[in-house]
Amino acid sequence: MTDQAPRPESDIPGKPTEASRTTLSHIMTGNDTNLLGTVHGGVIMKLVDDAAGAVAGRHSGGPAVTASMDEMVFLEPVRVGDLVHVKAQVNWTGRSSMEVGVRVMAERWNESTPAQQVGSAYLVFAAVDADGRPRQVPPVIPETERDRRRYQEAQIRRTHRLARRRAIKELREKRAAEGIDD
Repeated sequence: MTDQAPRPESDIPGKPTEASRTTLSHIMTGNDTNLLGTVHGGVIMKLVDDAAGAVAGRHSGGPAVTASMDEMVFLEPVRVGDLVHVKAQVNWTGRSSMEVGVRVMAERWNESTPAQQVGSAYLVFAAVDADGRPRQVPPVIPETERDRRRYQEAQIRRTHRLARRRAIKELREKRAAEGIDD
């Protein structure tokens, strides 16, 4: 569902990074815990996907579906009573795909201490039409040095995703040609 070729010139006007950037905040409760008594990683992953999906839909101007999640990193445990802020933005766009970067911050709901980063992730979304087919997205226009760095890093991650996909496909084809049935 992601782009295979370099992006051609777009006939859709670009959108600045700020246009779709968003923050989703949620207080963690006892319903969110795992067997260790901290917030379940899957709960955080859902918040990450929700925020990233909102950003992808805003940027593309319509439906967008999760194609992949890269590098979900949990840096610190999240506890019951933490106010979690999931900050997301489009880092890069292809013809029909977008990489959304997400930073997860947490702070105690009843304290005035600064939030600390507890996780991060990169997700790839594909914009789709009513029939579920890929549709073109506006180019993202990085506005700051940080946005430009994120754009460049997203290009590197895309190159690695495509190379990994190619290498796995070649390995499977080779094994099939050798008569190895997995």
